[in-house]
Amino acid sequence: MLEQLIQFDQNLFFAINHGLNNPFFDWLMPALRNRFFWTPLYLFIIVFFIRNYGKQGWIMILFLGLTFGFTDFFSSSIVKPSVQRLRPCNDPDIKADVKNIIACGSGYSFPSSHATNHFGLAAFLIVMFYPKWKMILPLGLFWAASISFAQIYVGVHYPVDILAGAILGGMIGYIMGTILLTSKTFKSWKPGN
Repeated sequence: MLEQLIQFDQNLFFAINHGLNNPFFDWLMPALRNRFFWTPLYLFIIVFFIRNYGKQGWIMILFLGLTFGFTDFFSSSIVKPSVQRLRPCNDPDIKADVKNIIACGSGYSFPSSHATNHFGLAAFLIVMFYPKWKMILPLGLFWAASISFAQIYVGVHYPVDILAGAILGGMIGYIMGTILLTSKTFKSWKPGN
């Protein structure tokens, strides 16, 4: 069963890494996964929180930072060293067939920290703002999924790495958002304020 799952994962990886190969994606996907590409969005979120929510905004920024810290710690420092799955671009059995668009990196593959971190941030924002802005759900999931998909396209992660990261990150983001909403400071939280 495990061998079949690994084979399916590799087949799906190659369907994305090779099958969707085109010049536009070759330009777009490395940009999507680059943290500097999203810097304007991160700055907007910080300014938006502080300007619109004052003290609560600062607390949200703190919890957003903690969410990122927890997702990155669990994926990079706990799960990856325990599982030790090689990245597709480092796997000696298939690396000759992988289309590398970026440098491979030396870290392990499972789960994807990009997926864990971004689904964690998306889940946190969804928990905080969904009651007022329903569009945060599809936008947040699309944002995290596009960054995660880029990880497969550029050759550094398998689809199962992304799925595991999305689940782990989503759980951590949900927990952090729920903790914040149940705190005394956020008992009367109304995201439209």
